[in-house]
Amino acid sequence: MSRFEKVFGAGRKPVIAMVHLGALPGTPLHDKAGGVEAILDGAARDLAALQAAGVDAVMFGNENDRPYELKVDTASTATMAYVIGRLRDRITVPFGVNVLWDPMASVALAAATGAAFLREIFTGTYASDMGIWAPDAGAAQRYQHRLGNSDCALLYNVSAEFAGSLDPRSLPDRARSAVFSSIPDAVLVSGAITGEAAEMRDLEGVKRVLPKTPVLANTGVKHATIADVLRVADGCIVGSALKIGGDTWAAVDPDRAKDFMDRARAARGY
Repeated sequence: MSRFEKVFGAGRKPVIAMVHLGALPGTPLHDKAGGVEAILDGAARDLAALQAAGVDAVMFGNENDRPYELKVDTASTATMAYVIGRLRDRITVPFGVNVLWDPMASVALAAATGAAFLREIFTGTYASDMGIWAPDAGAAQRYQHRLGNSDCALLYNVSAEFAGSLDPRSLPDRARSAVFSSIPDAVLVSGAITGEAAEMRDLEGVKRVLPKTPVLANTGVKHATIADVLRVADGCIVGSALKIGGDTWAAVDPDRAKDFMDRARAARGY
């Protein structure tokens, strides 16, 4: 059984819901008055709403740490570990982590918190808002091995948001190559930025060349599109669609989250 199946179950199409943490200490948008406790309170409310809606897994991310960096401050990873640690006894579904946009920090956070999976950009070279982006999957996986966290599933985003690939190969060719060279547990297909949908032709093209590898839609999945997405993809990651007014930076709306999961269950047939 693959690591992906061990986390999410064989033959299932998981809906992984985002717990977007408030801007962390040291970042420009951090709420100094509310401090870390405000971040914890917001995460706790969103976690409770998502689990009540019946999501299959949650993922903690620092989406509001703008402007984004390719190597994060140690304080960001430490604060995320603190918040997740405080919430561990309330988490009833598999959980993952993502420290944007730093694979090594994400691997460290997963090991520290016992996360079942993590998401990041591990392969490729991109021209991005943050400069030239060239992650090292080999270094990240060797770091994971040294930390003794080899059971954690690695979800590779192969179409980076806020960036354009400098590789002239097509997205399906890059995805197929990444699976061969860098052994991800799943491949993620994204839109141009957070909250924007991946093109269905991109999702279909990647899945066509990777029939045996889980391929998930990573951004922009909405209530109106979840059924179409799950006809092609092996699951999805969703954040903005579950928020009040569909706003990425708002709190989770329990009614929107429940409606989304009702539609996902109907599309999956379970």
